[in-house]
Amino acid sequence: MVQPDGSRIGNPTGSAGDTGASGSDAGIEAFIAAMPKAELHVHHVGSASPRVVAELAARHAGNSKVPTDPAALAEYFTFTDFAHFIEVYLSVVDLVRDAEDVRALTYGVAEDMARQNIRYAELTITPYSSVKRGIPEVAFMEAIEDARLRAEKELGVVLRWCFDIPGEAGLESAEVTARLATELGPEGLVSFGLGGPEIGVPRPQFKPYFDRARAAGLRSVPHAGETTGPETVWDAIRELGAERIGHGTQAVKDPALLDHLGEHRIPLEVCPTSNIATRAVERIEDHPIKRMVDAGLLVTVNSDDPPMFGTDLNTEYAVAARLLELDEAGVAALARNAVEASFLDPAGKKRLVAEIDAHLAGWRR
Repeated sequence: MVQPDGSRIGNPTGSAGDTGASGSDAGIEAFIAAMPKAELHVHHVGSASPRVVAELAARHAGNSKVPTDPAALAEYFTFTDFAHFIEVYLSVVDLVRDAEDVRALTYGVAEDMARQNIRYAELTITPYSSVKRGIPEVAFMEAIEDARLRAEKELGVVLRWCFDIPGEAGLESAEVTARLATELGPEGLVSFGLGGPEIGVPRPQFKPYFDRARAAGLRSVPHAGETTGPETVWDAIRELGAERIGHGTQAVKDPALLDHLGEHRIPLEVCPTSNIATRAVERIEDHPIKRMVDAGLLVTVNSDDPPMFGTDLNTEYAVAARLLELDEAGVAALARNAVEASFLDPAGKKRLVAEIDAHLAGWRR
């Protein structure tokens, strides 16, 4: 089969005691847990731990339906479809009501990342949702930047921001997001995105806002092809200038699109457990990640909204390793893909790839 970096290997083999895909799951999981990683598709509020969500719910008790008991959140975060996921997601967004909430949530996300050996992450933030709820714009920017700088200093986690348009909120949200990104964008801001539902939210209408963001030097990273067909991915590329595609699960239905993604080395931000949780894919065995890799695409593995989906980045790598039948070298290749597809500076990319290579070499000794 084709490795995630484009090279070809046979199916992994080995004794029952080694850490390849045919060895123990515990072995590959230990390798993944200790591996330095980058993450490119992970949402700010959607990454809040059950502890933080429960604390916010308790703080704002009386006017929120979000459970204040962390143990009850697993049931609350069980989704019937993508529309239900959006409904639940927005109920958690509504718990973030002042700058201190933003600061605590952001640093808490970084703490969870540090525990997973995530060295670099591009966190998708939806500032429109917060400023609409009354958080002053400047205070919001200061809160995420305070948390970013503290996380890098104290935890060794480098955070960068993607400001995204919540598609369900329409063009008003696009205008606000573009203005905040281009006029008040903080130092850590690197990209501009589009999230929320795809059905009934055509991508071309957001072209003027992406044009403004790209003119200001931001990179284009819209969600596309998660719950709609390949045409949404084409729209993201042709109309929004997409440099990476969020999800892109339906791209495998269009051979011409696969050729285009491969030829232009446009990365896909793949989130396997998320796609199952939101019913975008029915069964994990049906997930198209293997077809993406076999088509020679630049595939990255991500967690999307990890606590909401009962997962984390380490788990997503383990899922990908099983679906792709990867050994340690294959998992390390996936990790390098994320670094290559990131907007980290060249020196930072070189350092992180060296860390991944050193981890692989040390593990095999």
